[in-house]
Amino acid sequence: MDYDKWIELINNYYIIYACVLFVTYIVTAIISYAEIRSYINKNRYVDYMKMLSFNKLPSISIIAPAYNEERTIIENIKCLLSLQYQNFEIIVVNDGSKDNTLQLVIDCFDLISVERIFDIELSTMPVRAIYKSINPAYSHLIIVDKENGGKADALNVGINVAQNDLFLSMDVDCIIEQDALLRMVKPFLDDSKHVVIATGGVIRIANSCEVSDGKIVKVNFPREFWVKFQVLEYFRAFSMGRMAWSKFNGLLIISGAFGLFDRKRVIKVGGYDNTTVGEDLELVVRMRRYMHEVEKQKYRVAFIPDPLCWTEVPQTYNVLSRQRNRWTRGGIDTIFKHRKMFLNPRYGLIGMFSFPYWVFFEWLAPIIEFVGLFYFLIMLIFGLINPYVFTILFLLVFVFSLMYSFFAIFLETYTFNKYSDAKSSFQMILFTFVEMLIYQPLNMYFAITGNLDFFFKKNKRGWGDMTRAGFTNTNKSNSNTK
Repeated sequence: MDYDKWIELINNYYIIYACVLFVTYIVTAIISYAEIRSYINKNRYVDYMKMLSFNKLPSISIIAPAYNEERTIIENIKCLLSLQYQNFEIIVVNDGSKDNTLQLVIDCFDLISVERIFDIELSTMPVRAIYKSINPAYSHLIIVDKENGGKADALNVGINVAQNDLFLSMDVDCIIEQDALLRMVKPFLDDSKHVVIATGGVIRIANSCEVSDGKIVKVNFPREFWVKFQVLEYFRAFSMGRMAWSKFNGLLIISGAFGLFDRKRVIKVGGYDNTTVGEDLELVVRMRRYMHEVEKQKYRVAFIPDPLCWTEVPQTYNVLSRQRNRWTRGGIDTIFKHRKMFLNPRYGLIGMFSFPYWVFFEWLAPIIEFVGLFYFLIMLIFGLINPYVFTILFLLVFVFSLMYSFFAIFLETYTFNKYSDAKSSFQMILFTFVEMLIYQPLNMYFAITGNLDFFFKKNKRGWGDMTRAGFTNTNKSNSNTK
């Protein structure tokens, strides 16, 4: 085969790949818009407070791992204590913190060491002690102190200690809306045709927001440069991506920061996998695989488009790069562990569409993009680029990316409108132009380094130092290594 045919073959491949990706984005955007409108119309007049009087509400255990959280732990627990639900417990798992996290909680909430009998259904690092409060106001608060084993291990300890039907997995530094449990549990009550095994919710960014008594009192567009990009990214990922996949019951991931699960089924599949750094993705994929292979009944992973959870995201380049590197390694690890599902009709939509999509457009997309850039440079050096064709294609991709981000902004403004001031809207539009030139190439670089670390680095499970600024207005930092 001569060079011209090779070049034609490569060019055709990239055109087909881009067209499939563009069509997928357009379809998911349309579906997401329709689904969010339908959700808002159906729930417009729902009085969630009336659910508090229901006799058959499932009991919920909130499990929040904590490692070196002394700067925010008290405020975060107060936020959890204010949640509106009739039958729930809060289990904060101190994962061997090296700072003053545990002692601060003991002092603030009048805790004493108690004996609590529970089945060790999941293997974990040893539990040192369990604490409860002598103050009746905190009767549903449980603190578990354990040896350090990582986030997945801490969650498994919480699952062992929990005694309720469902459990909410969350990051302890998240801020949750007061009616979040009522909204998240609703799919478990409404769906009579499917077994609901898990429910996910929208995550929004709390950086620069004003927080008082564990509640978001004012939503501000972030001040930090890198965080501004992530606001747009989260709009697309949650409102435009996961909402559409949820429509066809093809959702593969529920954010580790905020997800409600059927406790007994999680125990049946073996709990969280502490050998991976992508434990949230891996658990959902494994639960889906279990439902197809073992229970073989109709099931569903639901998704709630309400912004119910607010979390702090990386605001420095170094922390952002470590987080995205870890996400990439976790995704690859999950793909290899469950590669049996790839294009396997036994697993229905998941095997034939969701899993292949994750392989081709989540894992391989940055690699294909990187190879494409290298190919472009080679073609440019040898003078094989048609300037007219290149300009047309570049403008097409650039405009499509802008339109997709603009639609995500419109969808957020049209529905929940958390960033309601004109200045925030102007900044979001401005950063859509900057994003394609700065942030998207960086994300490609982070993904490439994640691939290299996964395949060539010995320590594939390293989390790195995740430094948090906290939700206060002071410039304090919290070293959070998990």
